[in-house]
Amino acid sequence: MRGNDCKGRNAEYREVQEVGSEKEVNVIEIHNLNKSYDGFALQNVDLQVTAGRIHGFIGQNGAGKTTTIKAMLNMMPLNAGEIKIFGKDFQKDEQTIKEDIGVVFDEMGFHEFMTPKQIATMMSYVYANWDGEAFQKYLTRFGLPLKKPCGKFSRGMRMKLQIAVALSHHAKLLILDEPTSGLDPVVRNEILDIFQEFIVDEEHSIFLSSHIISDLERIADEITFIDKGRILLSGEKDSILEEHAIIRCGKKEAENISDDCVIFKRMEAYGCEILVNDTDTARKKWGDALVEPAILEEIMLFYVARENAREGGRAASDEAKSIKSAEAGKAGL
Repeated sequence: MRGNDCKGRNAEYREVQEVGSEKEVNVIEIHNLNKSYDGFALQNVDLQVTAGRIHGFIGQNGAGKTTTIKAMLNMMPLNAGEIKIFGKDFQKDEQTIKEDIGVVFDEMGFHEFMTPKQIATMMSYVYANWDGEAFQKYLTRFGLPLKKPCGKFSRGMRMKLQIAVALSHHAKLLILDEPTSGLDPVVRNEILDIFQEFIVDEEHSIFLSSHIISDLERIADEITFIDKGRILLSGEKDSILEEHAIIRCGKKEAENISDDCVIFKRMEAYGCEILVNDTDTARKKWGDALVEPAILEEIMLFYVARENAREGGRAASDEAKSIKSAEAGKAGL
């Protein structure tokens, strides 16, 4: 697993976690992040991104991924919480931190009349470590014309342009918001390969937000799952996949399965599917024949179903209380 060896990294931004006898560096630390606006709220978000790894941030559209990233980059005021990047407070050390991060959003941030050549000139004034030669190499590799207005680029070309900019000032950390959304499979695979190349030396890290779970299942080392502004699951991808499994059985068999490690039971017309978060215990209790490995998409869907069921239960309870209160009021008249 990438990221366990932390030697040689700059000690000034080391946020360290003890893991047995090993030490792991966190390049991003978010604690108790809260942000409310327009009927949506991030609620007590805690998140750690380990150096040298690709951290996948998954969730449905509208789950809070972009809001979290904007909060992380000091693009909106917080209601509460602490955010550190490279061990520094972004609000206090924003300019220093920005030199070492590359950011790519779903929508291109450059004026459509600008050419890559003009963008390079502008970036040379923005970043102290801007590398024009590196930028030209990326343009050549990505097949991007130097003097063509970027507004005439395809979506894939625009995304490659943003990535070229992000990689051309020697950033240590890439923060990417839906970088492969809407791209055809060939371009998506090419971009994912670029991300994997970026972290090969373990001196670089990536925080990658996406609702395309197959992309993250392919390249991510760590996964955090957010839904309706709340973190539901976070950890090493391999551990999450090893711990979770699906039991497929008949309805009568499902009645005998205790809730010890059950996340959610989904009743179907001809049987039942049950997500558990302790594969070893499940296999010992119910046997290999019933217990099957789960993929990330299945895990996410089961967690969402559980949260929806809980909300439905709370709504029904509130409605019952309201009816009971109204009836009591009428009786008192």
